[in-house]
Formats: sequence, C-alpha cells, structure tokens
Amino acid sequence: MSDVAVAVAGTASSERRRRFEDAVRAGGGRPSDPTGAEGLIWLGRAADLADAVASSPRLRWVQLPAAGVEAYLPAFPSGVEVTSAKGAFAVPVAEHALGLMLASLREIVRFGRRTTWTSPAGTNLVGRRVVVVGAGGVARALVGLLEPFRCEVTVVRNGGAAIAGTTTVGPEALRAACADAAVVVLALALTPATVGIVDAGVLGAMRPDAHLVNVARGRHVVTEDLVRALRDGAIAGAALDVTDPEPLPDGHPLWTMPNCIVTPHTADTPEMADPLLAERVRLNTARFVRGEALEGLVDPAKGY
Repeated sequence: MSDVAVAVAGTASSERRRRFEDAVRAGGGRPSDPTGAEGLIWLGRAADLADAVASSPRLRWVQLPAAGVEAYLPAFPSGVEVTSAKGAFAVPVAEHALGLMLASLREIVRFGRRTTWTSPAGTNLVGRRVVVVGAGGVARALVGLLEPFRCEVTVVRNGGAAIAGTTTVGPEALRAACADAAVVVLALALTPATVGIVDAGVLGAMRPDAHLVNVARGRHVVTEDLVRALRDGAIAGAALDVTDPEPLPDGHPLWTMPNCIVTPHTADTPEMADPLLAERVRLNTARFVRGEALEGLVDPAKGY
C-alpha cells in the first residue's frame, strides 16, 4: 500500500465518498483521515474549505470538485498546490451548449409553449459564424462538436495559442467579434475582469438575429441589460444554463420571455460529473504519488 495519504473530505454520502476513495486507491494513494493527509480531495462547500485545510498540517495538495474556483480562492493555502476540475467536465458542458444553440436558433421553447399550430420560424446552425468567449476545455470541446456544422468559429481569449480551425482574438476585440456572429457562446472563467463582460455595449453590438448562450457563470452577463435587449429585439434570443442571480427567482422575466431558454445549471449533473471527477482524482493521485505535474493546476493570481 502507498505511504502517500490522501483524504476525501467534505459533506458527501457514504456511497459518494467511497467512489472517490476508490479513485484514490486506483491512483496509488492511501485514503486517510485529513489530520495526517498530504493530499485532500474536497467534496464540501467552499465556505468550509479553510477549516479543512487548517486541520491538515501535512497538506501539499488540494483537489477541488468544481471547474470554477472563484468561491474557493479565499481559502487557498500558501505553499499548497490546488487543482480544480477544469477540463474534466468539458464534454457534457459543451454538449449542453450545442443543445442550447440549436434550441435557441430553432425557437424550440417558443414552439414548445404553444397550444395551437403556428407559422414556421427559426434558422439553422450550419455554416454560421460562432464566437466562443474562452479557450478552456469547454471551448475546445465545443469547437470539436461544431466541426460537422462547418461553422466559422472565432475564439476570444486572454492570450495563448489559437485553437486549431478557429480565428483567435483578444478580449479588446470582443465587441467587434460579436458584431457579425450568429451565436455568441460564453465558456470562460469568472474573474474580476470578466464580471459583466456582456453588457449593454456588447449586446448592442450584436446583430438583431444573433443569439447568446451562457454555460459559464451568470455574473458574466449584466442581467438587466440582457432582459432589455431581449424585450427590445436587440438580439433574437438567449439560452442560459447559468444566471445572475442564481438560482433565478420565481417570477423573473427571463422565465417567461418567448425568446429565452433557462436551464437550472444542469450542463453537468452529478450523474455526469462524478465519474469524470473520479477519473481526475485517480489521475492526479497517481501524479501526486509519483511527484509529477498535476492536471488542472490553479493559478490564484489568474483566478482559474
């Protein structure tokens, strides 16, 4: 048995805890109590992470359960490597984004709410221009899913190499990139610089037949500006898996707007996500035991 102790901690059912302890064993680690652990697989709330870290004096590595880390940043311990699940859930989230794109372009929600036969409407995705804001795992997976649709894809990212088959521009070109897009997809990390990145200015730059899809974080979008744009016909539609506020309150205008689709943050359900997270735990445990670079390493300065 390995001498590298890795604890699985945080509020979770015994069955779920066993799943991740098995992943630790499969990676060559030894499940242990947090007090003696060198690695910590955290399954609990972000608000409780600081106490868990404080009770683990030998800690050298923390694995977070989510791709977005903004809620966990205040608890990041100095001198400890922290990994997130970024990239692990990319395929199901990208698949959801594609579904939202098609549903919004085809006006599925409006037709689905009808109780009588109506005139046809909607447009197709094939050959259209798509802007993807972000260049992480979800964005890359979505670019792959779009290949059969022969879309012209522009990626807006904060530096780095271009994704094959796309055009890459910087954040300063966001409005210009959105101005000629049929669909704008948000798939980026939430940082202070990206809060409210889609505001009245960006929405006003979009075409009146364009659609906005958000599978990232609700706070990327200024909700009041989006409601106004949808009401006024500044854009044709929006499809949101995340909102601000979240959960979206009952009675909020976005629920009943005919050109808006809202799914309750279901792009990666526990049934989809847990096996993928368990594989990330297995992989990173194996790398941790061997002293290798970890997958999904978080840069606290960047916020992702």
